[in-house]
Amino acid sequence: MNLYTMLAAFLGSGVEFVEALTIILAVGAVRGLKSGLLGALTAIIILGALIAIIGAPLVGIIHLPLVQAIVGILLLLFGVRWLRKAILRFAGIVATHDEAQAFEKEKKKLAAAGEKSQGIDRIGFGTAFAGTFLEGLEAAFIVITFGATAHAMSSAIIGAIGSVIVVILLGVLLRKPLTLIPENTMKYVVGMLLTSFGAFFVGESLGASWPQADLSILYIALTIVVYTLIFVSVAKSRLSAR
Repeated sequence: MNLYTMLAAFLGSGVEFVEALTIILAVGAVRGLKSGLLGALTAIIILGALIAIIGAPLVGIIHLPLVQAIVGILLLLFGVRWLRKAILRFAGIVATHDEAQAFEKEKKKLAAAGEKSQGIDRIGFGTAFAGTFLEGLEAAFIVITFGATAHAMSSAIIGAIGSVIVVILLGVLLRKPLTLIPENTMKYVVGMLLTSFGAFFVGESLGASWPQADLSILYIALTIVVYTLIFVSVAKSRLSAR
């Protein structure tokens, strides 16, 4: 069992499914909880099938330089995007994501979509399905890439499943968006992990000889942390100087 991979998959999936939960709860409040849960469950089943179909073959070929380069570049693209958002939010340049505000906005949009249908509401089902599927695609990507690169697909899947269970349980118990979860911090951590793995695999695909092999990922991660802290500090000082 690879705890590092499990944690990365847990955090990455958690960030995405917290946002999906907001959509599901909004659907439940306006169009019916049954329609929302059914739509979300359908999306999760399809995402699980995608992980099974893509993940297993990828583990067998991840050692090939071309595959490492493609996976590494994708990890860098996702990771840098998440890091950029987190840095801007930590610096106060961009407002932090407000799940309560997103919940109210989604409710208004659903209420304006027309009357609720009897039985399974088509609009509610479609909204919950689309929201869960789109948010879950990034989670599926994280599970597949971390599982394949660490040759620990089962650990990544367990981490993702655990994350979904925790988010759903909290949503059922609280019956409101998970506003207390430090979403920006989680996104920063996942972005840092994705970028670290991406840089490592791009380097390996180009024939780089990393000192201390896989342990170099930790050094890359620490370097990213130092640089991001500097960026946040500089951005804050420039904002205060205006």
